[in-house]
Amino acid sequence: MKTIENIIKIIIKFRIAIIAVLLILMALSAYQTVNKLSVDNSLSIWFLEDDPSYKAYIDFQEELGSDEIFVAMFPVQNAIEEAEINQLIKLHSAIDTLPYVKTSFSLAKAKYPIYANKKVGFFDLYTSKRSEKGLKNLFSKLPSITSQLVSKDYKNLFFYIQLNPTPTIEAKRKTIAGEITGVIDQYFPEHHLTGPPVLNEAYSIGIYKESLVFGVLTVLVITLMLLFLLPSKRYLIISLLSVAVPVSLLFGIITSLGFALNMISMLIPTILMVYSVSDAVHIINIYHKEGIANKTLSKVQLLALAIRKSFTPCFYTTLTTFVGYFALYLSPLPAFKNMGIFTCVGLLLSFILVYVITIIGFSFMTLNFEVAKPLLSFKSIGQGQFISWLNRFTSQYKTPIIVGFTLVLIYGMYAVFQVKIDTNSLDLLAEGKAKQDLRIIEGQLNGSSRMQLNISTSNGENMLSVEALTQLENFQNKIEKNPLINTPVSVINIKSFLEKRSPILFQSNVSAAQIENTLSAVDNEDNSFFKLFSDDFTSAGITISFKEIKTSQLEQLIEDIQQDFKSTFNTENYELKINGFAVVFAQLNNFILQTQFKSFFAAFFVAFLCLFIFIRSIKTTILVLIPNLLPLAILAIFMSLLDIPLDVTTAMITPIMLGIAMDDTIHLVYKYRRGKKDDRTAEARMDNAMRYTGSALLSTTFALVAGFLIIASSATPSVRDFGLLCAITVAIALITDIFYLPALLKKFDK
Repeated sequence: MKTIENIIKIIIKFRIAIIAVLLILMALSAYQTVNKLSVDNSLSIWFLEDDPSYKAYIDFQEELGSDEIFVAMFPVQNAIEEAEINQLIKLHSAIDTLPYVKTSFSLAKAKYPIYANKKVGFFDLYTSKRSEKGLKNLFSKLPSITSQLVSKDYKNLFFYIQLNPTPTIEAKRKTIAGEITGVIDQYFPEHHLTGPPVLNEAYSIGIYKESLVFGVLTVLVITLMLLFLLPSKRYLIISLLSVAVPVSLLFGIITSLGFALNMISMLIPTILMVYSVSDAVHIINIYHKEGIANKTLSKVQLLALAIRKSFTPCFYTTLTTFVGYFALYLSPLPAFKNMGIFTCVGLLLSFILVYVITIIGFSFMTLNFEVAKPLLSFKSIGQGQFISWLNRFTSQYKTPIIVGFTLVLIYGMYAVFQVKIDTNSLDLLAEGKAKQDLRIIEGQLNGSSRMQLNISTSNGENMLSVEALTQLENFQNKIEKNPLINTPVSVINIKSFLEKRSPILFQSNVSAAQIENTLSAVDNEDNSFFKLFSDDFTSAGITISFKEIKTSQLEQLIEDIQQDFKSTFNTENYELKINGFAVVFAQLNNFILQTQFKSFFAAFFVAFLCLFIFIRSIKTTILVLIPNLLPLAILAIFMSLLDIPLDVTTAMITPIMLGIAMDDTIHLVYKYRRGKKDDRTAEARMDNAMRYTGSALLSTTFALVAGFLIIASSATPSVRDFGLLCAITVAIALITDIFYLPALLKKFDK
C-alpha cells in the first residue's frame, strides 16, 4: 500500500504538468488525425505482398492487362444513332489521353473481321453508312461482343476504361475516380458507373463517414448511460476523459506512422471507447464503495485502496482482451494484423491512462459518498434488489441452471460446424449510388467483373493448331453453359464469325499453316481490350464476365471451370491458368478459416493460462472457463439459425469476444477468491462477490452492448452483422456470468 500511496502522491504533485503534457499530446494527435487521416481499402491491405496468389495476380496484370476497369452505361434514345457514336468518339479521345488509362473500349472502337485476299482485315463494327437493320443483323452475328457494347433494346451504350496495373494506381484511386467521373459528365451527364475502382472508392467513402458517425454516437450513448450508471454525476468528466485521451493518442500514433483506416480498423474507436469506459466504471465503483465503507481514510489512502482492489482484475481483463485482439496478428490477412496490433496499443494506453486520469480527477474532487446519487435513475428498478434475487435464484436452482446451460453449450458446439464461411462482396458496400449503379448495370449487362482464362501448351507450341482450336472451342462451349458466366470472348468467337462469312477459309483442303497465319492476325491493337493470345501465341485467352457474387460461388465457379478444362483437354499437354482479382478474392474463405482457427486457439490457450495464474486452481479455472465458452456457442447458434456467415468482418469475432467475455468473469472471480480468507462457503463468497461487483458488471455490459449496437447501425450489411453479433455475445456473456458461473461454483467449488 505504501508504494501505491507514494506513486499517487507523485502523480498528484505533478498533476498540472501531467495535464499539460496530455493536452499537448492530444493537440498534436488531433492535428495529425485531421491532416493525415485517410482511408485505404485497396487490395494490398487484404493480401500480403509475398502471397503467391497476389503476386500471380500482379504478374497477370503486367502481362495481359489490368482488370481495374470502369464500366459505364449511358442511357440513350437509340444506341446506334450517329450522334451518340460521335459522343463516344469524343469521350475516347478525352479518356485515352489520361496517363493512368491503358485503353478504353466501346461500340465506337469495336472492329469485326473480314477475310479477303487470303488475309483478315478489321473494319469498324459501327458505320453510319450501314442501315439500322443492317447494323442489327451484323450485331446478331457477334453476340458475345456486341452484347457487351449495347443493351438488347438498344437503349443503353456501354463504355469500358481499363486502367494501368493495380500497384501503379492504388495510391491515386480517389483522384482517378473523380477525374474520370468528371470527364464522363462532360459528354454523358446521365450515366451509371461501376467496376472495381468505383466500388473500392465507395467502400472508402462509406468507411470514412461511418467512422465519424460511430465516434459521435458512441460518445453520446456512453454519456447518457453513465448518467444512469455512475454513483454520482461528478464522476462523468473522469469517465469521458478516460475514453477521449487514449483514443485521441492512438489515432495520432496511427496517422503519424502513415497507416489508414479500412473496413476493419474503422471499428477501433468504438471498441476502444467502450473498453476504456468499462475500466473507468469498475475503478469508480470500487472507489465509491470503499469511500462509503471507510470514512476515516484520507483521499490518498482511499485512492490507494481503490487502485489495489481494482488493479489485479483490471490488469487481467486487459490482458485477456489484449490476447483476443493480438491473436488477430496470426491471421494471414494484413488488415486483421493491423487491427490486432493497433487495438492492443490502444488497450495498453487505456489501461495506463485510466489510472492516471482517475487519480488526477479524484484529487480535485470532494464528495459526500453517502448522499451522492446518479443524475438519472429508474426509481422502479433497484440493482440491489435484482442482485439479491439473483443470489437466491442461483443457490436454489443451481442444478437446473447447470443442466440447462450445459445443454445449450453442447448444441452450440454442434452449431459451430453449421456456420458457413462466405463473403458477399455486395454486403461490404452500403446502400447508395455506387450500389444502385452496380445493380442497374448488371441488370442490363449481366456482369461487371472479369476473369481471364489462359490455356497454354506444355511443350511451348502455339495454340493456333487445328487440334488446339478444336479443344478450345469445346471448352468454351462448356463454360458458356455455366449460369454464372456471361459472354466468353476468345479467338473462337472470331473463328465462328469467319466460318459463317467465309466458309472457304476453313474447308478441309485449306492447310493448317494458312489457318494459323490467318487467325494470328486477329490479335492486334484493335482487340487489345480482349487479350486473345500471348505475344508468342503459346497461350490463348478467354475473357469471361460475371456478376458480383459470393466467395463460395466464386470457388464453385473456378472449380467448375477447372473440371470443364480437365474433361476437354489432355492435362499432360495443356495447362490452364485462371487470372484476375476474383481468383484472389475467392481465397478469402480459406484465409478466414485460418484466422478463426489460429486466432481462437491462440487466444483460448493464453486465456486459460491467464486464468490459471490468476486463480491458481486447475479445477476452478475449468469451472470459470466453461461459462466463457457458452457465449461463443450461442453466437454459433445465432449465426447458423440466422444464416449469417463468417466473412471478412465477422471472421475476427471469436477471439475478440473470448477476451471481452472474460472481463466480467475476472472481476467477479477476483472478489470471490478473496473471500476464501474468511473460511465461508462457496455460496456465501459468491453472493458477496455478486453484491460487490454486480452493479459494475451490469454497467460495463450495458456500455459494451450499446457500443456494439452503434456498430450494428452501420449501413454496410457485413459491419452491421458484426456489431449485432458482438452485442448479442456480450449480453449472453453477462447472463452466463450471473447465472451459469455462480451455479457452477456454488455446486462444484468446495
